[in-house]
Amino acid sequence: MLTLLGVVVVVVGFAARLNPLLVVVLAAFTTGIFAGLSPVEVLEAFGKAFNENKFITVVYLVLPMVGVLERAGLQERCRALIARLRGVSVGPFLIAYLAFRQITSAIGLHSIAGQAQSIRPIVAPMAEGAVEARLPEGAELDPDTRQAVRAQAAATDNVGLFFGEDIFIAIGSILLMVGILASSGITVDPLHLSLWAIPTAIAAFLIHGARLVLFDRQMKRRAGDPA
Repeated sequence: MLTLLGVVVVVVGFAARLNPLLVVVLAAFTTGIFAGLSPVEVLEAFGKAFNENKFITVVYLVLPMVGVLERAGLQERCRALIARLRGVSVGPFLIAYLAFRQITSAIGLHSIAGQAQSIRPIVAPMAEGAVEARLPEGAELDPDTRQAVRAQAAATDNVGLFFGEDIFIAIGSILLMVGILASSGITVDPLHLSLWAIPTAIAAFLIHGARLVLFDRQMKRRAGDPA
């Protein structure tokens, strides 16, 4: 059970708002040492994992591209595009994105979208534009409403990814549960865990979708739109 102290380190570290990389490294060393590994063996495990997953670092090549696009006015273009579509409101727009995020996560495309890749440069500005399109001529969103729209966009991505990725059979959380159960003498087929994640994903979609419908109505009332 002492090997689970690594989880405690992660919880405490994030609660204390420490550097995430430092927290993860400390958690890994805590778990490794209590599991009987030497510090050198823990470092070897880090090196092996990095070498086997080098393709993950490709995501860092996306960040400069996103920065250049934002400097060129990507957010403004997205906001203007959705604002011209007067029939689109923020609720249905985010529900559509939620469905897209869950479906792509369920088939293993976790990095196709995310907070940095799609929410900040594209989805959040388009959600803001959908709300602004219903405001009276010349009116602008107040800071609190703008932050609320951005928060809903970010939450939609989190819900879609969190509850969609467990359907993918090769995701780390599924393999972790299979491994822990196997260590206790319980053999579980990973496919069964993935299948049982489907009802949870559907429930998450319906619950968060209902929240987005209510949020949409709230935004319409603020804009004075009776529709």
